[in-house]
Amino acid sequence: MERPTKFSQMRSSLRKLSGPAVSGKVTSVGGLGLTASGLGETAKIGDAALVAGRIRAEIVATSPEGIRLLPFGTWDGIGRGDQVELQPGGGDIFPGSEWIGRVVDAFGEPLDGIALPDGPCAYPLRSAPPDAFDRRVMGAKLETGIRAIDIFTPICRGQRLGIFAGSGVGKSTLMAMLARQTNADVIVMGLIGERGREVQDFITRDLGPEGMARSCIVVATSDQPPLMRRQAALTATSIAEFYRDQGKQVLLMLDSVTRFATAQREIGLAAGEPPATRGYTPTVFTELPRLLERSGPGSVRKGGGDITALYTVLVDGDNMNEPVADTVRGILDGHVVLDRKIAETGRYPAINVAKSVSRSLPGCHVPIERAIMNAARRALARHADVEDLARIGAYRAGSDPATDAAIRFASLADGFLGQGTRDPQSSEEAFAVLYGLLADAGVEVELPEQVNPAAAAAG
Repeated sequence: MERPTKFSQMRSSLRKLSGPAVSGKVTSVGGLGLTASGLGETAKIGDAALVAGRIRAEIVATSPEGIRLLPFGTWDGIGRGDQVELQPGGGDIFPGSEWIGRVVDAFGEPLDGIALPDGPCAYPLRSAPPDAFDRRVMGAKLETGIRAIDIFTPICRGQRLGIFAGSGVGKSTLMAMLARQTNADVIVMGLIGERGREVQDFITRDLGPEGMARSCIVVATSDQPPLMRRQAALTATSIAEFYRDQGKQVLLMLDSVTRFATAQREIGLAAGEPPATRGYTPTVFTELPRLLERSGPGSVRKGGGDITALYTVLVDGDNMNEPVADTVRGILDGHVVLDRKIAETGRYPAINVAKSVSRSLPGCHVPIERAIMNAARRALARHADVEDLARIGAYRAGSDPATDAAIRFASLADGFLGQGTRDPQSSEEAFAVLYGLLADAGVEVELPEQVNPAAAAAG
């Protein structure tokens, strides 16, 4: 074990040595952007550069007037005539098994100040997903321990699910529950644009030692430049691809993909792109699928594991149809909607079952589970239809037995769907409890013919 570690550290040092220098000069600085000349035809879009020997930057546009760069920091202290030097090979990371349990920045550098050796090989920040025909189908069901998800929006291995909510409705807390309780081998989490104050709170209080023991966390806080926020999402995805190729079942969690899109919008505007849909530039809607498609089932031919991905979407003004939310919903394999009205009643997680969908259904449930889930959904939908009438007294009990049963079930289901942050329950137990609630409320469940109702009631 000692020799590979030393070799890894040596290669990490060699990788940071500079090669043949290709340099130019700063000709203008304004806003987020900087223009440089003298780099000729060597500079390409996406290449890394170093300005004045201290500020990392990336080339985002080229033109006859010069090369346009954006910083991974700020341009404070930079002026005309400062040197701009290309940095070849700056777009790779070297993840390894030692990264589990660590917190890194967008470049893969440790944030705790303790050395982190390179892994066995380089992984590019941008890579193509497995070929569509070469991918496996989604695998077995993943247990999350969260009743509302395991029953109504189940997650299978290799599935990509979005968690849609406004601010302050419990996205981060739900993500922490999933990180602690989901039966994955490795968890890779990207905290994109998070408040700096909340990073330590999330790691120590919400995630806890049991979650951190199998996690690698990539952090780019809200005060950091747009390039850092975008790169953190790419870095987290590349780390997940490394563990997938090691044969691991990986749970990738990005909080949030909206902040990735916002960062890309800022980059696009600084590069000279025109604003399109609600101020978002065209590259936002090309970068989103390029990022999201990299997760999912692994390759049939190459083997390895799968990347099951959860992406939070911070909807603007609780509008579920705003451009980023609408685009992401069309790419992913389902979505969980957190409802502010439910949160205001004190029920957490505030999942709106009626608006949440998993495209792993119906195959993710066995027949008896589908029957119980469908009966519960129908009852909740019927209750939603008459809820306002019942509240104002316009519906009289006894008018319709099925509606009466739905109203009784809705009051029981409200307590069932609420759950403590450290109170996991297996899906088998959850389905047994739900079947009992349906029976207590008088809701009819159309069980498959081969199922014995007495055995089902016994769980």
